[in-house]
Order: sequence, then C-alpha cells, then structure tokens
Amino acid sequence: MRIGPHQLKNNLVVAPMAGVTDRPFRQLCKRLGAGMAVSEMVTSNSLLYGSAKTQRRANHDGEVEPISVQIAGAEPAMMAEAARHNVDRGAQIIDINMGCPAKKVCNVMAGSALLKDEPLVGRILEAVVEAVPEVPVTLKIRTGWDRANRNALSILRIAQESGVQALAMHGRTRACGYTGEAEYDTIRAVKAEARIPIIANGDITTPQKAKYVLDYTGADAVMIGRAAQGRPWIFREIEHFLKTGEVMPAPEVSEIHQLLLEHLDDLYSFYGEITGLRMARKHIAWYTKGLADSASFRHAMNQLETTREQLAAVNEFFQRTAERGRRLIYTETQAAELEAA
Repeated sequence: MRIGPHQLKNNLVVAPMAGVTDRPFRQLCKRLGAGMAVSEMVTSNSLLYGSAKTQRRANHDGEVEPISVQIAGAEPAMMAEAARHNVDRGAQIIDINMGCPAKKVCNVMAGSALLKDEPLVGRILEAVVEAVPEVPVTLKIRTGWDRANRNALSILRIAQESGVQALAMHGRTRACGYTGEAEYDTIRAVKAEARIPIIANGDITTPQKAKYVLDYTGADAVMIGRAAQGRPWIFREIEHFLKTGEVMPAPEVSEIHQLLLEHLDDLYSFYGEITGLRMARKHIAWYTKGLADSASFRHAMNQLETTREQLAAVNEFFQRTAERGRRLIYTETQAAELEAA
C-alpha cells in the first residue's frame, strides 16, 4: 500500500494507542512485521509542546520510516500549527484523530466527537492539508457517533475533497466505545466508494480474522491495536498467513522472553528508571496474560520498585514457564480471554 510518496512494505498497520504506541513499541512492531505504526496522539495545544510527555511522543530518533504522527484537537488553526510543528520534528505522515471515544477527549469536542460536526471536520482537514503540503495527511475515524448516525460515507467525501490521502476506520461508533463486536459493513460501503486507501480496524485478533476482514471489506490494509499488546509478533504471523495460507507455529518461550527483555531495555532507556519501571508493568502483564501463575506473578511484580528487581522477576517467571515446554500453548478458554482483552 502507498500513502503519498511512501510505499509500505505490506498492508499491516499498528493502531495509535494512548500510552502504548510509544517509540519502543512502534519499533518492536515494525521489526516484527508491521509496515507502518502510528504514534500515540499528540496534543495540538502549543502550550504543552514543552512538557516531557509531549516531547517523548514527538521523539522519533532512529525510528524506521515512514514516521506517522497522530495529532488531536478541535480548532483548525491549532491543528494546522500542530501539523507543522511535528513535521519540523521528523513526521513524514500526519494522522488526524477523529476516532478516539475517550470521554476526556470527546468532552473537549476532539476525537470521535468531531463526527457530529461535519462542517468543522472539513475545516480541520483543509487547514491541516494546506499547512503541510509536503507530507501526506491521513484520517482515523469511527463508523459514526452512534448506531442511528453512521456518517462515515459523508466523512469520506469530505476527506477526499480536502486532500486526505488515506482513511482508517474502526468498525464501531463513538457510542459503542470498545463494547460489542466490530461491524465491517460500513467499512465495506466506504471502500466501495473510496478513491483513497482504506484501512480496516477493530477486532482483528488472528491471521485468519485479518484475511476475512480484508476479503469482506475490500480494504487496502488492516490496522491492529489491542491484539498486539503483549503479542507484537502478530504482524509477522498475519503477513505469513496472507502470503502462504499457512499458520506460523507459536513463538517459543525463549524467543518471547528475549523479545520482552529487549522491549524492557528500550523502555528503561527511553523513559528513565522510575517512569520506565511503571510503563513496563502493563507490557509485562500483557506478555504474560493467560499463562500459568501469571496472576500472582503480576501482583508481586507490581510491588517492585526498581528495574533491577523487575528484570529479575521476569527472568524467574519465564524460567519457570520454559520448564513447562518450549512453546506457549493456550487453552481454548485462555485464548478466548486474550481475544476479548
């Protein structure tokens, strides 16, 4: 798939997730098969550009290209300035957030709340596209703001007229949040009318589901979010299945252990000792979810106060896990829990 001048190596995209898709996670997913990763959303409020959080989110040092940065806000001029600010700092694609259902985002009329105001959508898109003519602008949306008001087709038309070069769509409305099953009929209808690439998102948890969604919707790519948490190798599994029709063997315990250690080292370097320790906790929980004794391990691990102690606990847990077998074999119940997470 191509976005502007950028030819992606495949049609697998890491979804932007607040507090998750930082540089260490993006790099790991790209190394394990993702063709592109979108950053966690960066505020359009220039007063926050100097904050440590915003500066980290705008840090792309050494990142595999293309570098896609998502911006969020509800004021066209501020969004335009945010786009320029991030392009000056290395962004090669600007993604606009009109898909986040979080209350703290929607309460300031940003994220998916914008879908209720189509004229404002148009003004924001036009302002951002005009502000950064040298880089492609993409858009992330939902199917509408509630089940009675699915207006994705209208947003597609506005986006195309504004010069947006790709559209990602989560198969739920704003009102749905993350509950219920994603529906793909709206994505299929949007793709049928689109002149730009369409990226399907929502409940894509296995290689087989990725192929189904691509086939059913006709989408140009799939975007993976929650299913990659603790399973960044899902991208190579999907890529292999789409190419060969074969399911890759599950990763061995030793490889998962090594990937986690590399991820932790990157987190510690990126955030520092204290914040790195805290950020690592959720990733460790995701990597170990569904494994024997993992609940008690996570509880004990969350009490640790140094990265040294954290690493030692991880090594001990995986050593015990490795003694049970070379591969992580999930029961049907455990697999269902992972998929629902």
